[in-house]
Amino acid sequence: MMNRVILVGRLTKDPELKYTQSGVAVASFTLAVNRPFTNQQGEREADFISCVVWRKPAENVANFLKKGSLAGVDGRVQTRNFEGQDGKRVYITEVVAESVQFLEPRNSGGNDQQRSGGGNYGGSPQGQGYSYGQQDQNQQKQRNNNQGYTRVDDDPFANDGQPIDISDDDLPF
Repeated sequence: MMNRVILVGRLTKDPELKYTQSGVAVASFTLAVNRPFTNQQGEREADFISCVVWRKPAENVANFLKKGSLAGVDGRVQTRNFEGQDGKRVYITEVVAESVQFLEPRNSGGNDQQRSGGGNYGGSPQGQGYSYGQQDQNQQKQRNNNQGYTRVDDDPFANDGQPIDISDDDLPF
């Protein structure tokens, strides 16, 4: 059997953090996930998917994500039910997240707290992510260290005006 869900979307409101009677953290949030096509009016529709995450990742989600944050969720679909106040059976389908990826730098979106880059916050947030200044410095060091080497984004097949010397022995046909 297989039950796997991977979603990328934006939070519709701030995550809601609660604790069970035994002290286990649980955070719930709704992810707005755009559909890959437009409707007849040319507008893009979205699905609003309920998600829940447990323990330390729940605390990290509550502390570091907010309404509008872009997040990736890896988990499974779960359906639970209970008897409502009116005596009717209520069914809830949600994604139980095993991993939540923060897909934007923490300081984007007008957040007034000083935060640095994104990361996987399945564990502790300390030491994860990056600051843009540090990233720029690392890129400059790497450029200096790679002098004399072909850059990764250089096209090795670009036409430089010279004829290509290929013998018939090199061709597979």
